[in-house]
Amino acid sequence: MAKRVWAGANALVRPAQVATPAEPGRQTHFRQSRTLALALIAVAAISGCQSKSGASDVLDPAAIAAPASQASGQPAAPAQLTGSSAATAAPKGNLTLGTGATKITMLLPLSASGSAGENGRKMYDAARLAMSDLGDRLVTLTIEDTRGDSSLAKDLAVKAITSGGAKVVIGPAELTAAQHLAKLSGTTRPPVLALADNFAGGPGVYSVRLSEADSAAAGAAAVAGKGARKFVLMVPAGANAGAIEARVANALSIYGAALAVTLPYSASDGARVVSDMGSLVEAPDAVVVASGDGSPVAVLSALKAKGIPGKAVNLIGTNRWLEHPVDALYEGAYVATLDQSETGPIADRFKATYNYQPDVNVAYAYDMVALSAGIASSVGPNGFSKQVLENASGFRGSTGLFRFRADGSSQRSMPFFKVEKGQLKLVEKQTAGF
Repeated sequence: MAKRVWAGANALVRPAQVATPAEPGRQTHFRQSRTLALALIAVAAISGCQSKSGASDVLDPAAIAAPASQASGQPAAPAQLTGSSAATAAPKGNLTLGTGATKITMLLPLSASGSAGENGRKMYDAARLAMSDLGDRLVTLTIEDTRGDSSLAKDLAVKAITSGGAKVVIGPAELTAAQHLAKLSGTTRPPVLALADNFAGGPGVYSVRLSEADSAAAGAAAVAGKGARKFVLMVPAGANAGAIEARVANALSIYGAALAVTLPYSASDGARVVSDMGSLVEAPDAVVVASGDGSPVAVLSALKAKGIPGKAVNLIGTNRWLEHPVDALYEGAYVATLDQSETGPIADRFKATYNYQPDVNVAYAYDMVALSAGIASSVGPNGFSKQVLENASGFRGSTGLFRFRADGSSQRSMPFFKVEKGQLKLVEKQTAGF
């Protein structure tokens, strides 16, 4: 029997049929095409919002297909660059974009030092591109600088959700600030689309980024779908361990599979925990290894010594592995993670506009601004309801197909890969369970 296994509330569901959106303004249907990957759309119409044809009737494909400088008639100025590799200068002056009736506040660490500030400035450029593509006449986006200060981010966020002006808040990117917002009560406040990494979410405060729990659960479900039934989960000890365990256990339950044991480990005792595994579970079909902020290499080395992965035992990694250079010990492991090809069309236009290569921070920020513009277009300024944001069919963006849950977490459908010769080789285009 597995230790500390939850089931039920977090169970995944199967993919929904994608509905064909209608072109706004003309109220006619256009065929699904690759163009849709250039913008965020609701996958199915939302019941009760039919006065404007539902939340899937969001985007003008002609504007989406046009370069950013043509879509709004006003080219977005490139950020100041160093070596054309990333946005490095914090924007100054007026940080209000667009003239639409729907007011949106976005909180970014624009002037923070290090990677936090660089990521914030990338997200700022992504927001400008999304506004140029989709939102200039739909929304008014006010961007505020949190400076990477969690206390300031919390204060700005509280002000934004209590002032009565913003219909939705995008950000903050600071984890502590997002966690504080998730603890606040209130049913009439605007929703928050938090950009913080490793944020679990809360009612009305939605986690945008792919979490390690989602990646681990999707990978485990994909292997269980091929017949594996007995799983071991190795997870870093800490606050996120329970969330990862719950999501993996629930994903496995759909296929009649289960966690035989969950083994929390620390950076110093991974090898010992692997050694103990043999006395706790006999002949597992698969081992899932979450890595948290650290590298999985030490644990993988101990597993390799036991012949894992091998013909009898699959090894399943997570998206967090890929934050480190691919090691030879990754060979043969399965990983469910975001589809980089989804970002291709946006990435090409972003590079052409700002002269540096976008990353996942760009994709998340673009998607949230595009989602907000889409809801404003199809449902109106007051359309940011739980019913719309938590619709089971979800949304498609540059980060793929995703949906928000009532508990504030997000679920993503993503490709399933196997590491072969240091590269991710596609096994399945979409993991089951969405």
